[in-house]
Amino acid sequence: MTLTSREVAAAAGMTLAQVRRLWRALGFADARGEATFTPADVEALSVVNELVHERVVDEETALQLTRALGRTMSRLAEWQVSTLAEAGAPRRASERSQVAFEQLLVYAWRRHLEAATARHGGEGAEAGLDRQTATQTVGFADLVGFTSLSNGLGTDELASLVEAFESRCSDLVAAGGGRVVKTLGDSVLFLAATPAGGTEIALAVVETIGADPVLPDVRLGLATGPVVLRMGDAFGPPVNLAARLTAVARRNHVIIDATTARLLSTESYVTRVLPPRPMHGFGDVEPITVRRHWNAPPG
Repeated sequence: MTLTSREVAAAAGMTLAQVRRLWRALGFADARGEATFTPADVEALSVVNELVHERVVDEETALQLTRALGRTMSRLAEWQVSTLAEAGAPRRASERSQVAFEQLLVYAWRRHLEAATARHGGEGAEAGLDRQTATQTVGFADLVGFTSLSNGLGTDELASLVEAFESRCSDLVAAGGGRVVKTLGDSVLFLAATPAGGTEIALAVVETIGADPVLPDVRLGLATGPVVLRMGDAFGPPVNLAARLTAVARRNHVIIDATTARLLSTESYVTRVLPPRPMHGFGDVEPITVRRHWNAPPG
């Protein structure tokens, strides 16, 4: 059974404009009167409509959540299909994996929801900050010479290189108690709750990636301060500064800002202030190198 947009709207108790806004928020083009919807679409829209009518969320919040869900699921679906295709999985295995993956999806979502709830009820809230703002240490890892390198690689080689870089960084960030915000092929943006935690993650990344003969060298910038957390992304001066610091870092080295340096233990880390550098949007900034103290163990 297939339905048009108007039929779906009527069945879900919504206007056609509301249905189209939610459909676009999920990341799909307008059906333009074609019968492309199913009863499952009616059920999903009815759930959203019920949440709005019961004032659990307002309509704008529902759209924001739908947009976040659409972006996340689109990337996840592409990742799943391409991974199985590259592995040469037969159609039967792909269909079986879809059921298993759906179970894992709900499990992973619940675990991450618990972690996110705990983070949003932590230090930022106690300090009286806006609930979408938290003081974090932001890390930005960037592969050296990626553009020129990628021009000389085949499609499969480039995909393998990016996958290796992203997966290793993600593992190191998770092991250090941080969170990957997003990956951009040749760079990874992550957050840590403390300057020490972010520094340990950063040092682990340069030690691991820098020692890998297959991967290019890496540069890493760290900055600490209030970060706006919205739609699964992070914004604010520390994010921009971390990226700027990465640009002046030597290969396989970590550069930090003054706030991060001030909050690190001098018994565990050695810092050195470098000459001021002009950084767009920040004026002249003194980059600071960091390494572990000779008698301080990793982590």
